[in-house]
Amino acid sequence: MKRTLINYVEFKATDLEKIKVFYTKAFGWTFTDYGPDYTAFSDSGLEGGFEKTELEITNGGALVVLYHENLEDIQQKVVQSDGIIVKDIFSFPGGRRFHFKDPSGNELAIWSDK
Repeated sequence: MKRTLINYVEFKATDLEKIKVFYTKAFGWTFTDYGPDYTAFSDSGLEGGFEKTELEITNGGALVVLYHENLEDIQQKVVQSDGIIVKDIFSFPGGRRFHFKDPSGNELAIWSDK
């Protein structure tokens, strides 16, 4: 059985420019912009990104993103395991993903480059 591993962490940010300045100055992270509403970071030990939001950020605003080669198969397993799909499979630059909530209400995502 193939394991599904934590692959990426995504945060919300109200101001991407301020976020990039902070993390670059404080920790030396580097950034790659993907349009006006998203920036990815690296050089942090785990890759991730910040998505621009207008909403108030609560509970840290982090989204843990898992990786799996076959989104349709893993989505079916999530549903069969009592997970709730909150965003069906969608495409983005570099791949596809979906979001789900676990039985405690934690939202996670699973992506694939396949």
